[in-house]
Amino acid sequence: MESITIILLLLLAVIVSGIVSRVIPLPLPRPLFQIALGAAIGLVADWRVTLDPEIFFLLFLPPLLFLDGWRIPREELFKDGKTVLELALGLVVFTVVGMGLFIHWMIPSMPLAIAFALAAVVSPTDPIAVSAIAQRVPIPKRMMHILEGESLLNDASGLVCLRFAIAAALTGTFSIQDAALNFLWVALGGIAVGVGVTWAVSRAKSWVSRHYGEDGGAQILISLLIPFGSYLAAEHLHCSGILAAVAAGLTMGFVETTGDIAGATRIRRNTVWDTIQFAANGIIFVLLGEQLPAILSGAAETVRLTGHHEPWWLGIYILAISLGLAALRFLWVWVSFRLTLFRAGDWRTTPNWRIVGAMSLPACAARSRSPAC
Repeated sequence: MESITIILLLLLAVIVSGIVSRVIPLPLPRPLFQIALGAAIGLVADWRVTLDPEIFFLLFLPPLLFLDGWRIPREELFKDGKTVLELALGLVVFTVVGMGLFIHWMIPSMPLAIAFALAAVVSPTDPIAVSAIAQRVPIPKRMMHILEGESLLNDASGLVCLRFAIAAALTGTFSIQDAALNFLWVALGGIAVGVGVTWAVSRAKSWVSRHYGEDGGAQILISLLIPFGSYLAAEHLHCSGILAAVAAGLTMGFVETTGDIAGATRIRRNTVWDTIQFAANGIIFVLLGEQLPAILSGAAETVRLTGHHEPWWLGIYILAISLGLAALRFLWVWVSFRLTLFRAGDWRTTPNWRIVGAMSLPACAARSRSPAC
């Protein structure tokens, strides 16, 4: 009974945060209001939500990532595919190495392998946060498509870096060859599972509808089960369930033609998915805020492990890591633009600093939850 009550209260908090974000005349994204409301709940309520990472990821990640992959403009994504891969793969590895060395230098008591693991956690941007922040921040469409594509695909890079950083911390060994092979299996295997599950289910669904008629409720339920099935199948094969959910969403947009589903069913299904997206996104950020008081209560002990005694050192570490992430991303984006201009034969032109900054800052703000955690 208590679990059901907590769920209902979280949904109520999502509704209240939406009202507050519209009433208060501040140009802030709704997730910030939801985090603040969650923190207030964590301070005054006598209950705590214990998060099981496996259950949390299973409940929230597959449907939200599936929906992002389903609704992202595929033509724009493939047109800027090279830029997306540069950010999703190259930038993550660059950030993990750079931030790992920086964190180890800043906190010498933290082993280098653990510093790399922490860097792997914070390096990938979060697709849920990118979408939520962009609702209130004016971002050009093409830039938004690149940021969304990057955030959907960069988790495989972060997860592989995290796995091998942890393995290096436990065993003291690291193999670039094993890391490369593991990355290929995690990434390509997850994509293959997502594509295969969605294609098979869509073909079977179309065959049943043609021969026995369409059941609108069943069509909607099938669309809800596809991301969970893809995620679980990929995780069972030790692939990326995250990429499987994203690939399932992208495949859904390709295999589903306008004639497969009746217009009324399509409208009802969109309404159901909009409601799920609104509720799940809100609950994630409210839960994030609800966890903050407990996390901050252990700040003193965390700081003592670094060799200091004042709790405010934790704020300094957080600020330094955030600035380091922004600086590394800014540097990577600037160099990437410079190489693009050089390949185009326009090596005299300097990249526009406003564009570089716009590509860097919104993404840095979207690191509130990384699936690598």
